Amino acid sequence: MQKRLTKAEIVEKAQALGSELVGFAPVGRWEEFGEVPTEFHPRNIWPLVQTVIVMAVPVWLPIVEAAPSELGREHYLTTNELLDVMAYRLAAFLNHHGHAAINLPRDGYGEAGVLAEKQVALFSHVWAGYYAGLGQVGWNHTLLSKEYGPRQRLVSVFTTLKLEGDPMIAVDLCSKCLLCQKICPSHAFSGDHSMKYARMDKLACMSQAKKFRAAFRNPCGFCIKVCPVGEDRKLFQSTNLKKYFDEAAVLAKDPAAEEYRSWLHIRKYGGYPLPEDPKKE
Repeated sequence: MQKRLTKAEIVEKAQALGSELVGFAPVGRWEEFGEVPTEFHPRNIWPLVQTVIVMAVPVWLPIVEAAPSELGREHYLTTNELLDVMAYRLAAFLNHHGHAAINLPRDGYGEAGVLAEKQVALFSHVWAGYYAGLGQVGWNHTLLSKEYGPRQRLVSVFTTLKLEGDPMIAVDLCSKCLLCQKICPSHAFSGDHSMKYARMDKLACMSQAKKFRAAFRNPCGFCIKVCPVGEDRKLFQSTNLKKYFDEAAVLAKDPAAEEYRSWLHIRKYGGYPLPEDPKKE
């Protein structure tokens, strides 16, 4: 039997499943804004879909700051598993109440090599999050939310239930500071302030990710840890962005520098060394 579900009931269920952010995007927004190639619109995946429900969970800034590390890898795997379970169970909840639904996995590709070759995933949760009002697409192609900046991961549920879309964020969250471009170890971003979005060398990005994965110290995380956007910075008392850029020079002079002690400790265990790790005296 079909029971009409309200947005409030769906949000309550999503939060009970572990979602920190929840938003609703009518499928018409993909056509209305025309920023995503038609091939990757929701109805090309499932013609019956009316609404895309997007959920997000944060990645904790202190763990991201220490990247690349095995701790970061475990954190990444944990959020991935949580996202997929949340989405599956929310789809089951909708189906149980007579509203057909399917979940889209948090990643739309098998492994980085496939993504590098095809240059794109099955579906963009970043754009879905933007159309669902969770944030804005930043210069470096990540979704920026006022709560966590780019430090959240996303998943989507497609449903035939027609729901009103959440208001999209109108204010600019991305200041185009280009710190993501400056810190990127693979130099994957190119362009300047005049461009709405950076040109991104996905092959360079994937090559870096592959190196970190081989050392069990993925994901990379540099472009999301340096972003100044996000209320989480105040929560975790981390507003000194200069610290990220001074790290190599400081550690070159003093490999045991106190201000980087916790990061060095985290990176030391659980994964293989990387060539760029500070050399022990």
